[in-house]
Amino acid sequence: MGDPSGIGPEIIVKAFANGKAGHCVVTGCPSVLQGTAKALGFDVRVREIAAIEEAAPTVGIIDVLRTSHEQAFPTGTVSSASGRAAFEAIAEGIRLSKSGRASGLVTAPVHKEALARAGIDYPGHTEILADLGGAGHVAMMLANDDIRTVLVTIHLSLRDAIERADFEAQMAAIRLANQACLDLGISRPRVAVAGLNPHAGEGGLFGREEIDVIAPAIRAARKEAIDVSGPWPGDTVFMAARKGEYDVVVAQYHDQGLIPVKYLGVEKGVNVTLGLPFVRTSPDHGTAFDIAGKGIADTGSLVTAIEYARRLSATRQHNEEAA
Repeated sequence: MGDPSGIGPEIIVKAFANGKAGHCVVTGCPSVLQGTAKALGFDVRVREIAAIEEAAPTVGIIDVLRTSHEQAFPTGTVSSASGRAAFEAIAEGIRLSKSGRASGLVTAPVHKEALARAGIDYPGHTEILADLGGAGHVAMMLANDDIRTVLVTIHLSLRDAIERADFEAQMAAIRLANQACLDLGISRPRVAVAGLNPHAGEGGLFGREEIDVIAPAIRAARKEAIDVSGPWPGDTVFMAARKGEYDVVVAQYHDQGLIPVKYLGVEKGVNVTLGLPFVRTSPDHGTAFDIAGKGIADTGSLVTAIEYARRLSATRQHNEEAA
């Protein structure tokens, strides 16, 4: 359900009301979802279930596994209660997906400050998923209709990101980017790696990370039969990807990778966590407290996230059966 003080409940209700959610089960607070449906005037009913196996896809009905017993949350503001509720919903979704009882997990937006106020010591969704999901190394992939990007480092200060973007992190991101494309049905993925410094270091004039760290990782990945190239200047590589020259770009830090994707619009953007033992996607936008409760939130990114989750889940199932 995401943070109940944000637009998560609204976009979920709308996705069910317009028939685009499909066979999904919501973990969260039933009263919040029912109250949202009533406030927005949607003819949908919330049905609380005790186990995911009780779920049955029915038009106009949202099956909900209760993870929170709060009856009311503030709208459009940071709340420790909302942070706790969001975390509990995520944790249950992880348990269901990790056990195989759910085929994938789609998470509505959470608020990092709300998590912190609730005493949840994680900087964001990705770190929660990595820890509770039991993953050794994860990466974030942001994608829309034009480009895909995978991050070497995620929620770190820029100073720390530079230190953490070492050889092992480069290799992990390249491998995960390549595998993500394969999972999406791209038979021969073309991976581009962005440089860290301006002009990809300009031959060492603006920094040696490209020479000492990134280029060696690219050479090593090529030996693993990955079609990877670079390091390319970060200010032009995304344009090349948008023109179709690459299937995915490996970006060195958060803003380098996310700004190009979000600039093109969050309506069709999706966030995929790579490296988990289960499929997880989410919309490419936040809790949007400024429009929460106004009935104007767009469901496009959530619906795209659901479609991506189904696509990735089907590929995983096919590969497991083939093996």
